[in-house]
Order: sequence, then C-alpha cells, then structure tokens
Amino acid sequence: MNDTPYIGRFAPTPSGYLHFGSLVAALASYLDARSVGGLWLLRMEDLDPPREMPGAQDAILRSLETYGFEWDGALVRQSERHAEYAALIQRLFAQGLAYACTCSRKQLEGTGGIYPGTCRNAGHPDHDAAIRLRVPELEYRFTDRVQGEFRQHLGREVGDFVIRRRDGLFAYQLAVVLDDAWQGVTDVVRGADLLDSTPRQLYLQELLGLPQPRYLHVPLVIQPDGHKLGKSYRSPPLPADQAPPLLVRALRALGQQPPAELADGTPREVLAWGIAHWDASRIPRSRTLAEAQLR
Repeated sequence: MNDTPYIGRFAPTPSGYLHFGSLVAALASYLDARSVGGLWLLRMEDLDPPREMPGAQDAILRSLETYGFEWDGALVRQSERHAEYAALIQRLFAQGLAYACTCSRKQLEGTGGIYPGTCRNAGHPDHDAAIRLRVPELEYRFTDRVQGEFRQHLGREVGDFVIRRRDGLFAYQLAVVLDDAWQGVTDVVRGADLLDSTPRQLYLQELLGLPQPRYLHVPLVIQPDGHKLGKSYRSPPLPADQAPPLLVRALRALGQQPPAELADGTPREVLAWGIAHWDASRIPRSRTLAEAQLR
C-alpha cells in the first residue's frame, strides 16, 4: 500500500434488486477496504431513470443493512450531480475534445460497436445530439490486482465514445470517473464485466488530470445459460433470512475459506471473520464463475 488512506466504494445501479452477484462484488469491496482500516463509501448510480425500478434504491439499502454492511458518510446519488457532469461536458465540447454526434442506431449497425468517426469533424451543434469524446490512437494498459495485465487500443477497439446520450442522460464512463475522483476513491473493486470499460476511464483520468485508482475486478457470477446474474434477467432479491449462509457462500466465491459453522452466526460475525482473514490473492483469476458451482 502507498501512504494514501484507502478509500473504497460500492456503487449499485437501481435497475433491480441486489442479487447474489451484487453481493459478491459488495463483499469484495467491503472486505478489501475494512481489512486495511479503510473507508467504504456507498454511491447510487441512478443515471438512467427509464431503467430504474420503482423502490429499488430503498430495497438495495435495506438489503445492505440486513446483511451487516456499514458505509462511511452520506449516501451519494449521481442524480444529484448533474450540474457537475454538464459543466465538464460543456468544457470538453468548448475545447474541441468532444463533439456532437447525430448518428442513429441504424446508421451504426454493423460497426461491431466501434464508432467509425462519422460525425467527428461535422461540427454539429451540441443539442439534439449525443456528445462523444475524441479518443487518441493509443493503447491503454493497466495491471488489475486479480485479472493481471489488461490492454486496449482505444482508437481501434472502441472509437470515440459517448459521454452524454442524445436524450440528455449522462454516460456512466464520465460520471464514474468524475465521482471517484471527487470522493477521493483510491481503490475500485467491482465486477469483471467492467474490465473492458477501464481503459476509457484511464484516458478520461489522464485528460482531466485526475489520479488513477488501483483496480480489482472480481469474477462475474453467471447462470447456466451463460448470462450474468443481473437485474435485466430478473435475478431474485437477496432473501433477508438467509444473510449468514449467503455471505459465507459469497466468501467462498471469492476464494476465501470460511469455516462451515460460520453460516450459523450473525451477518456481523461473518463480516468480522472476512475482515480478519481477507486475502485478495485467493480470488479466482477468471472473468466468470458458474453459479451452480457455488451452492
């Protein structure tokens, strides 16, 4: 560790309930912070109201409390940070680092998700358009604490990416970088589905002169059909009466070796054991874990 105090965070999206996959990610970030006496912040990534499930925010907070998690400071909601995102986009647009894009989804079919630069030099006004960030023809790389070295050429593999959608909603990539820096986050612990997003975030950090946190991406828990346990697949909420055994199961998913009798304890007892015995080097070095193997 360096001399900077550890500040971690958990940042759920309220498009559904917390499920077992979310629990694994929350537990990893919590134990990684608490095992070194660090802070653990909670941020609600409520950037997309049309996808938000009514009551999900309260249900997420209730689940975290039932499962024994305690966060530091006040809950931050991204929906309360729109002015900061808008000001940054305006600045990037004025500096020519971002531009307006009027391409429809149909126009972008067949591009493999890599933006071909159609509107890059078109000079469209910034209303009724998506705003894209110009990316350099450079490879970005970092060493993940679990997944090892990851590299991605932004120009060839991503293209200029959206930082504000055409409907006016702000993009995750921009908000997460701004908020992690604003909250002083030193360590990002999250699911491996976001590994691919990290080079875009590294570029934004570099562009804005922000510090780069350390990254740890935990394996995603997947269903038999290969889909991740996720809100879009209506994964069941975490049952309130099953907190200790499910926390023990999540510890095992993270490669930890809790004693079987811990499942008969309280959530706080399971978390206390996890904090005392946390060893991030035991986390499986894979992108996915089959849910069926964790029962």
